[in-house]
Amino acid sequence: MATVRLTDIIEPATFTGYTLQETMQKTALVRAGVAVRNNVIAEQLKAGSHSFTVPFWRDLEDDEANIVNDDPDIHSTPKKIGSGKQIVRKSYLHQSWSAMNLASEIAGDDALAKIQSRVVAYWDRQLQKRLVASLRGIMADNIANFDGDMVLDISAETGAAGVFGAEAVIDATGTLGDSMSNLVSIAMHSDIYRRALKNDLIEFIPDSQGGTIATFRGLATVVDDGLPVNEGAYTCALFGAGAVGYGAAEPSIADGTEVENLPSAGRGGGQQILHSRMNMGMHPAGFTWVEDTVADESPSLSELALPANWSRVVERKAVPLAFLIARAQ
Repeated sequence: MATVRLTDIIEPATFTGYTLQETMQKTALVRAGVAVRNNVIAEQLKAGSHSFTVPFWRDLEDDEANIVNDDPDIHSTPKKIGSGKQIVRKSYLHQSWSAMNLASEIAGDDALAKIQSRVVAYWDRQLQKRLVASLRGIMADNIANFDGDMVLDISAETGAAGVFGAEAVIDATGTLGDSMSNLVSIAMHSDIYRRALKNDLIEFIPDSQGGTIATFRGLATVVDDGLPVNEGAYTCALFGAGAVGYGAAEPSIADGTEVENLPSAGRGGGQQILHSRMNMGMHPAGFTWVEDTVADESPSLSELALPANWSRVVERKAVPLAFLIARAQ
């Protein structure tokens, strides 16, 4: 009986291109408009170094306008525009899968599609996990260094006052002041999502791919159990459009997709290993990477969650991000 093998169906360059494209389209954060492909990040991933700097212009100060007069000897004093920089950290990532088990599972019709869907789904989840880890670090930094001006914590309130609900979300968006209308999405734990469902706060609207998007009072909803939970207190994140810039690219030297043959494995029966490599950069707007604690060549999920590795470089209202900490019941 014929068996479909990885070397029969994988064309590395084509497979890598497909994986990159689908990963950057299918993740819930991308579909919600939260994570936006940044061409600068994508291009820099092809260059050397562990990180790179993205300069930015600050907004004009809200100084009172001059009161004009007709005295030719009184001149106005021009103001200047400020600038800053954000350091973006690169991550060099890899995962592999053995073909011994995989080949038997995917043997038959449309084997390539099955492999593609599994690898794309893997990198989709990794992209989201790395963002959630970064959010943990950003929130911890905000509490430690900015008196938590991006965080509303009601979890210690008694009774219904400490439970997730529409009013709590509105109050959390209020931490942005008059920029609160810029928020477009909310990420929550599945326990909080179930609470919202029971309270009829979730609506479903069609998306461009023929499926549906869950929304909470108009905010696209992302459900992720990687969000922090501490003794019954759940952290939700609210995002503005383009709150996170990201890029993904195949390595410049190594192949993005590679099939390794081990003929002697299985007492000569042979083994094939599918290697998938991706360079990734994900950066929340308004923050810079500090590189305080990184043990390896790229930050791990736990290191992304360290507050010492992040610092905010813009005023609070310029950050399209807020956090709500509440109980599920």
